Amino acid sequence: MGASRASGRRKPRAVAHALLNAVLLGRMPLDRALADSSDFAALDERDRALVRHLTATVLRRLGQIDALLAAFMRRGLPRRAASAQNALRLGAADIAFLRTPAHAAVNEAVSLLAAPAARRYRGLANAVLRRLVRDGARLRASQDAARLNTPDWLWRSWVAAYGEAAARAIAEAHLAEPPLDITVSATAEDWARWLHAAVLPTGSLRRAPTPPESLPGFRSGGWWVQDAAAALPARILLAGLEGNVEDRRIADLCAAPGGKTAQLAAAGARVTALDISPRRLELVAANLDRLGFTAELVAADLRAWTPPAPFDAVLLDAPCTGTGTIRRRPDIARNKTPDDVARMADLQRALLDAAAKAVRPGGRLVYAVCSLQPEEGPEPVEAFLAACPAFRRLPIGADEVTGIGPFLAPDGDVRTLPSHLAGHGGIDGFHVCRLERRGGSVA
Repeated sequence: MGASRASGRRKPRAVAHALLNAVLLGRMPLDRALADSSDFAALDERDRALVRHLTATVLRRLGQIDALLAAFMRRGLPRRAASAQNALRLGAADIAFLRTPAHAAVNEAVSLLAAPAARRYRGLANAVLRRLVRDGARLRASQDAARLNTPDWLWRSWVAAYGEAAARAIAEAHLAEPPLDITVSATAEDWARWLHAAVLPTGSLRRAPTPPESLPGFRSGGWWVQDAAAALPARILLAGLEGNVEDRRIADLCAAPGGKTAQLAAAGARVTALDISPRRLELVAANLDRLGFTAELVAADLRAWTPPAPFDAVLLDAPCTGTGTIRRRPDIARNKTPDDVARMADLQRALLDAAAKAVRPGGRLVYAVCSLQPEEGPEPVEAFLAACPAFRRLPIGADEVTGIGPFLAPDGDVRTLPSHLAGHGGIDGFHVCRLERRGGSVA
């Protein structure tokens, strides 16, 4: 199910409603729903920002919203009324979290129930939302927001992996709109001044969220958007190389959208960027062109690809469930399941095996995933090392990358959690491991 493409301009909340239906009923990633919606593209910048914020708020606060609505309904809407339920959710988000004037919020939500099958719910929606206006603040004050907004399977997984206090801190970090993180290829302090940004301990820049295209230096290629955690794998790879980086051949596997490719190219490496999707590789090419960098681009399935010669270093930022990026992509919490974790873990083990064959003896392999699930981070690495004695873990030192000390695990891997850098606005969840090929054959 896709977001609506109806002709003519639509009101922002009608666009938000179509996007919610695409995400929650059609299991479409929010980013893709936004990109595919001609109605969203037709809005002006202010209304696009409203639609993004409203849709993300419903997804981020869905557990709280559903609990509030349930408190004022004797029974839930039938399954066939899922679209009407999403209209109620938008109204509840307006009232409880966006502080939209009550009369406007109720009327806007009721107006979304215009389809013949949804009109029967107009009276119910009006009554429920008016009760929410009257009594919702009291109920919301007693809610456990972190727990309500985290699906049970994710909560149990994080408690088992990190403990209940850390799981709660992760969930609380997901409730806030994330800031804009930036990677620069020149002096960070200068760009921080020009962009009114702060320099994080890891070297990334951070400022209040805003459309990147509106900021100085974006169109001229002075910087690119990249979460502070997403910038760490390439920095770890580069920090571990000895000698002149300009002499090194480095492969960025599963490269799209190209932030890590840009980091490696900016350091002067000869980069090969591979991705299975030709369409996503076009995005890498466009980003490199804007930034003024070059790389060899290869559209191929890593599992079936044989490079002409092994590389000095390989960076594998593997496909994953993305549960470490829920603060930026709240739809992930609603659309991923334990089955997705198992499926991605199988894929990651296959990709690790393939990536290993592209590394020369003595070369380095950095494996990274933006998932909080151990099945996608440490476990594929341990399975790989047990099956491939030609590689060994190369622990990452606290002095190798600026600001990385707080993220180091006892085994020398890096594990960032969304609750890290809480005083600065948080950070995405990543697992990063550095391996070295000692020699011998790789099956």
